[in-house]
Amino acid sequence: MRVELSYGRGTYPVELRDDWAVTVIRKPTMPVLPDAGAAVDAALATPVGARSLADEARDARSACILICDITRPVPNGLLLPRIVRTLLDAGMAADAICVLVATGLHRPNEGSELEELVGDPWVLSAVRVENHFARDDDDHVLLGATRSGTLVRLDRRFVEAELKLVTGVVEPHFMAGYSGGRKVIAPGIAHSQTITTFHNARFMSHPRADNCVLEGNPLHQEQLEIVGMLGKVLAVNTVIDEHRRLSFVNYGEVVDSHLGAVEYIERYARVPVPRRFKTVVTSAAGYPLDKTYYQTVKGMVGPVDILEPGGNLIVVSECSEGMGSSEYVEAQRRLIEQGVDGFYAGIARKSHADVDEWQTQMQLKPMRAGSVHLFAGGLGPVERGLTGVDVVDQVQETIERCVTQSGDASLAVIPEGPYVVPVYRPA
Repeated sequence: MRVELSYGRGTYPVELRDDWAVTVIRKPTMPVLPDAGAAVDAALATPVGARSLADEARDARSACILICDITRPVPNGLLLPRIVRTLLDAGMAADAICVLVATGLHRPNEGSELEELVGDPWVLSAVRVENHFARDDDDHVLLGATRSGTLVRLDRRFVEAELKLVTGVVEPHFMAGYSGGRKVIAPGIAHSQTITTFHNARFMSHPRADNCVLEGNPLHQEQLEIVGMLGKVLAVNTVIDEHRRLSFVNYGEVVDSHLGAVEYIERYARVPVPRRFKTVVTSAAGYPLDKTYYQTVKGMVGPVDILEPGGNLIVVSECSEGMGSSEYVEAQRRLIEQGVDGFYAGIARKSHADVDEWQTQMQLKPMRAGSVHLFAGGLGPVERGLTGVDVVDQVQETIERCVTQSGDASLAVIPEGPYVVPVYRPA
């Protein structure tokens, strides 16, 4: 059997022996909207818990539209021209409209990368398109504190805009339950101190801070509280299939419309599996998510529930941009030096996480569950040593070795990686 794993801008093929019992885990087939543009137009005119975007725009003199950074495959080229045109047709001045890249603590998206992200040259020429910088104190407004004590500072371009609109793709997220909606605001346009507070070890280690979990998830609750400080916020939410085609779109009040999109994707993203496996093969979802090792951790965490304790998890990820931020590299160095337990002991009592160390903390989950084997064509020798996992040169041989050593010819394969969350549900 030949299976194509998402890898970079294409796929990585693996050949699986006929005498193995292979379980391929994919989403159920998702319907694709026959006219994606018309579906977006209809969504903007038929809101959830709000007025149409045109009506909202007529009562506003300025707008800030949040978009996710390059790590999310949001169909911006489909959404942004229609959103911006609606605002302009409603009488809003072009110089009063800002498209803001919600980078969180990620690097900015500039040049050709920004052109790719926005997806439409007219938008870039018609309105301002800018990046959020989480460490720039003057760019943020203090809104208060959450009940748990997080000081909330958000980008003033969004806070001060009369029309606040969030866009995004809704998919499983290994900390916040699902991406999109409130998450594009926090951490998307939050100050670094805000982000590092609710990304500390206390939040990250909570058992409900997990894929496809909203109820009782402390990150989700914190995000909802932060959104509540802003007044009216609108959102355009999308769901895409395995081939990045539009399957669902809605628009409306940010919390209610996001929950509508979650309800839709939940039918497809969570896949019940009746057994656990000693060998699991998966991906980091391909481009753009597998550009860095930092994002690759999502692919490691996704299948942990169906990995037999002590089993082998094999992940393919291009890592075309290497490890990620310098702060993340430093966190990985500490993991290598201190080990799993030592690293966790060092972060457990911090009120503020160091930047990006939460991703290293999330990597502890698969490391405690079993052995992680990584194929990453973009990592050099030094970077390979910083992963904390077994970096391999041959996927095929690694699968053969793991199956043979396990003594079990049954294995699971998840071609789309973390966009599919297999859940152990014994028959």
